[in-house]
Amino acid sequence: MAEPVKKLKTTNPLIGTHNGHFHADEALAIYLLRLLPLYSSSPLLRSRDPAQLATCHTVVDVGGEYDPSTNRYDHHQRTFSTTFPNHNTKLSSAGLVYMHFGRAIIAQQTAWPLDHDNVSILYEKLYTDFIEAIDANDNGVSVTDPTALSEAGIEKRFKDFGLTIPSIVGDMNRNRAGEDLDEDALFEKASRFIGDVFAHKLHLANSLWLPARTTVKNAYATRKEVHPSGRVMVLPQSGTPWKEHLYGCEKEEAGKEVAPGEAAEDHCKVYYVLYPESAAEDAKWRVQCVPVTESSFESRRPLPEAWRGVRDEDLDKVMNDDAEKSGKAKIPEGAVFVHASGFIGGHKTKEGAYAMASRSLE
Repeated sequence: MAEPVKKLKTTNPLIGTHNGHFHADEALAIYLLRLLPLYSSSPLLRSRDPAQLATCHTVVDVGGEYDPSTNRYDHHQRTFSTTFPNHNTKLSSAGLVYMHFGRAIIAQQTAWPLDHDNVSILYEKLYTDFIEAIDANDNGVSVTDPTALSEAGIEKRFKDFGLTIPSIVGDMNRNRAGEDLDEDALFEKASRFIGDVFAHKLHLANSLWLPARTTVKNAYATRKEVHPSGRVMVLPQSGTPWKEHLYGCEKEEAGKEVAPGEAAEDHCKVYYVLYPESAAEDAKWRVQCVPVTESSFESRRPLPEAWRGVRDEDLDKVMNDDAEKSGKAKIPEGAVFVHASGFIGGHKTKEGAYAMASRSLE
C-alpha cells in the first residue's frame, strides 16, 4: 500500500518595516506587497532591531540595505540613488517595491497577461500619476523649484497646509476621537487607506483611461471630417478621460508636415471637444475648451465673452443677435449655459453644441 503523500508545510512570509512614526511610502509598500499571492496573508513585524528584522523574509524602508536578491528594500543609505526607469526622482520604499513588483501586481489585479503591452502602459502610468509623488514627498523633493518660484515672486494664493495624501497618512499616526488603537493597528489602517487610493487609481486607469486611448485616437484622426480646421473633436460617449490622450495625439502629430501658411507648432491643436452628457438617447451635449495644459484652468480659446454666465433663452438670444447683421449662420435654439469663465458650455443637441464651437472659432 502506497504511503500517503505528505503535505509540505507552508507559511506566509514575514514582512518587516520600522516601528515608530510611519509614513506614506512604507504604508503603501506593505499594501502593494500584500496584493501579491505570496504575501496576501503575510504578518507584519514593525521593529528597528536588526536581530528581529533578520527573521523577516522581506524588509522595506529600514535596515540600510537595498538588495532584491535577499528581499531588502531600504532607500535611506547614503549611497542609494536608484530611480524608476526614465524618471529622475529618487525612489522611496514605495517606488522600490513598485519598481520590482508593479508589473506582477498590475497583471494580478487586471487579469492582463504579464507580458501584455497594457501591463507596461499601466505600469508607467501608475508610477507617473501616483507613486512618483509619494517617492518625491518622502525624499523631500518639491514638485517645483522653490528658489525659482521665490525669484519669480510667485506666492501661494491660499494656505493648503500641505494637504496631500502623505500628510493625511502622517495624521493617521494619532488616534481619532473615540478610537483606541495601538501603533501597529494605526499603521494597518493607514496602509489600507493609501492602498485603497492606489487600487482605485489602477481600476480607473484600466477600466476607463486605457480604453479611452483608442476612442480619443480615432476622434483625433477624424477631426477634420467634423470641422475642416481640425479644431473640433467629437467623442461618442460621456465620461471619456480625453485630455492626456489628446495631448499625446497632438505631440505625435506635431512633427508631421503642415499645410502652407500654418504654424508648425499649432497645426495639430484642438480647441473644442464635444461629447454627450450621458448615455441617454436624448442627452444634452457639452462643448468643452481644451486647456493650455492638462492641469491648467486657462483655455486655449474660451467660448466668447458675451456668452459667459448666460443661460437658456437669454443665451440663445445673445448668440444670435448679430447673426443676421454679420451674415453668420444661426445657432439652433436650445442653448443651456456657458460657464462664467468660458471653459465649457451646453446645448440640448449635438448640432447646437457643434454650432457653438464653430462660431467660437470665427
